[in-house]
Amino acid sequence: MTPLLLIFTFVYHFEAGICEGLNNLYHRPGHDVTLPCGSGSSPHTCSSTTWFFNREPFPTIIEVAKGNVIQSSDRAARLRLNTDCSLLINSITAEDAGRYVCRQSGQSEARVYLNILTVSQSSHRDDEATLNCSLWRYKELSPCKKNSILWLDETGTKLVGEGDGYNVIQTKCVSVLTVKSQRGSNRRYTCQIVDEDNKVQIQADYTPVFTGGTDHLYIIIGSVVGVVVVVVVITAVLIKCRRRATATEGVQKATHTPDEAESSLTYVTVNHDHQRAPPKKKVKEENVTYSTIKTQEK
Repeated sequence: MTPLLLIFTFVYHFEAGICEGLNNLYHRPGHDVTLPCGSGSSPHTCSSTTWFFNREPFPTIIEVAKGNVIQSSDRAARLRLNTDCSLLINSITAEDAGRYVCRQSGQSEARVYLNILTVSQSSHRDDEATLNCSLWRYKELSPCKKNSILWLDETGTKLVGEGDGYNVIQTKCVSVLTVKSQRGSNRRYTCQIVDEDNKVQIQADYTPVFTGGTDHLYIIIGSVVGVVVVVVVITAVLIKCRRRATATEGVQKATHTPDEAESSLTYVTVNHDHQRAPPKKKVKEENVTYSTIKTQEK
């Protein structure tokens, strides 16, 4: 057993020696991150600096060789080597999570593990929303322990298991929070990553957006009622305008112009037939025509 114990001791110290400065960094997408390379180097020694990156299940790739960023890298536009040989990554994404190794001639090797926290939402039904809190990390590290990803409501109360209007399930490094829609509320939830001592490493706030439910129904009903009211008002206005137009046409027809004076004359013919005149006296019959003339009022 002694030789085996000596071997394990040797490996442990050897690993500790070449991995001096091992770091666990926690960030969120969009941040600019600086990965340190050991205890620091002078500008002239960066010419021997090499940065390796590994994200499982993909093979290890070289991002920096002899102090220069490899331009063929997909991330070349977002990488830069600082004067202390640290590696700067601009606007990180979840795909940047993984293990970074800085190697320099004559210097101890430094490993940096970049962990990235993301929070997203998906809805299964109109009256509830599902929030996914994921920690993207290098799988070589120990898996996320139970309750290492915590959900808190806006009062700071921890949400564990199933409760009033919520349900929490953690699978490896992903924690899923399902919350019910509550009318008149706009609640905010916080996802935290904690270590073994319950020390918060990183956290993110999120306010779910509900696309349906009771509030959504009220909005639809209100919109329909509003449209109906508008249609009724427009119809009433059109009817009123139509009545006014009809009344105006009637008044115009009843009004006569001077040119119509001749057509306003009424002729009456009166025939006086004196049948009872004395037989010896002959009376001459005459036809008398009367006319009525309408004068235009001034």
